[in-house]
Amino acid sequence: MSGASGFDATGEELCCAAFVRLDGALRVLAARAGLSDRYDVVAEGMQHLMASLGGQALDGKVLGTAFGVNWGLDARYAPELPGADFFREGSRLVFIALVAARPDRQLTPEQGVSKAVDAAAAWPSDVRIGSFTRLVDFELACQEEAAERLRSAGLHALRELAEARAKEYRRVAEALPPLTGGHAGALPS
Repeated sequence: MSGASGFDATGEELCCAAFVRLDGALRVLAARAGLSDRYDVVAEGMQHLMASLGGQALDGKVLGTAFGVNWGLDARYAPELPGADFFREGSRLVFIALVAARPDRQLTPEQGVSKAVDAAAAWPSDVRIGSFTRLVDFELACQEEAAERLRSAGLHALRELAEARAKEYRRVAEALPPLTGGHAGALPS
């Protein structure tokens, strides 16, 4: 199956599903850093990209706006805030997914899926998700589960699974202790 822009739809579907999972934590971290308004534009672009995989027309303006806002978003996240490395790697996943969706893509969706592993490996603390104590192990299991779900049940089922796993990411991010010392969060523009 190939999307309108010529990319490998299966790879892009798995890359977008990885974003949906990580989005659960990225939203929490963006809010803590005072970056929700900017992050919401990025997330909207990624949601649009995923909808295009289901047949919706791909709007280059929506993706371009998301790309522009994502550019440097990770630099606005104060490095001393909990989850800074995760946020940086999550922003890179978005960059890769948006570039991979272009007709002249210079990156592949598989690189985005790999970036999700890098983000999870950068999580600053142990987690408690079922039998998992490391977020990277949970993400690797999610990726296996996602590939199987896509093969067996299709895009809609993959999306539902990714949204369910995003709740675990959100819960883990909400459990991170806030930075003490009164730091405001986002770096100045």
